Amino acid sequence: MIGLIKKSRCTMIKLGKRQDLKIKRFASVGAYLNDDEDNGDDVLLPKSQVPEGAQVGDEVNVMVYRDSKDRIIATVNRSLAEVGEIKKLMVISSSKIGYFMDWGLEKDLFLPFSETVGAVEKFKSYLVALYIDKSDRIAATMKIKDYLSTDSPYKENDKAVGTIYSVNRDIGAFVAVDNKYDGLIQKKNLYGIYEMGDEIEVRVNMVHDDGKLDLSLRERGHLQMDEDAEVILKAMKASGGSLPLNDSSPPHEIKKTLKMSKSGFKRAVGKLYKEGIIQITSKGINLKK
Repeated sequence: MIGLIKKSRCTMIKLGKRQDLKIKRFASVGAYLNDDEDNGDDVLLPKSQVPEGAQVGDEVNVMVYRDSKDRIIATVNRSLAEVGEIKKLMVISSSKIGYFMDWGLEKDLFLPFSETVGAVEKFKSYLVALYIDKSDRIAATMKIKDYLSTDSPYKENDKAVGTIYSVNRDIGAFVAVDNKYDGLIQKKNLYGIYEMGDEIEVRVNMVHDDGKLDLSLRERGHLQMDEDAEVILKAMKASGGSLPLNDSSPPHEIKKTLKMSKSGFKRAVGKLYKEGIIQITSKGINLKK
């Protein structure tokens, strides 16, 4: 919800948003701004930020926020994010009630403990959404699911880039595609170790009726078989030319060693065997000499 400077039915000045406001008057401390309708209280643009030669009636593009003294103020400086947006921001300090993030303005952005997900570390960046809290202050939340859109332009087999915003070991990894659209990599398609905040390349498996994206880290068919074969060959060479894995190996051993499913392993091994590159024995697979 976007905060308003004054709770008036027609108020247009928005807290936490960049907007064009008109200079209404000048004072020793700067210029006071408002919208065309003169709704609510005028907002101060400090003297040091008033454009040279500006006059009453001129429009200035500003960000409206609360300064270090909790006063509503305007700035011509650009923030890294606005209320309602999802951005990746860095945690730079902590307090007894939460963390503070760098969002490009003089006063750092507050991330309450209640709005965090998982462990948070200083000097690491996290995907957050900006909102107005109950005290009419701009804050950040890592609980971004409700801020993500489900009207993406993607279709089946499209490739995209996203950020993991939550990991559930029983379900999979939740991904903000383009840091904007909601998607999920199901557990069965999640190979390797991934953490919240990781940026990844994905492929769209399916677009659900509700617009949410079913994603995969992997290519399909022969392309994936070629990639899996390369992984197996590299692992064999690193192990002296053999691996103690074959059709009888438990799926968890294959996944632990090669970060792939047993079915993917079997397809790739079959390809390598047909091409005469490997031998298959009761103890595993060996490179042909």
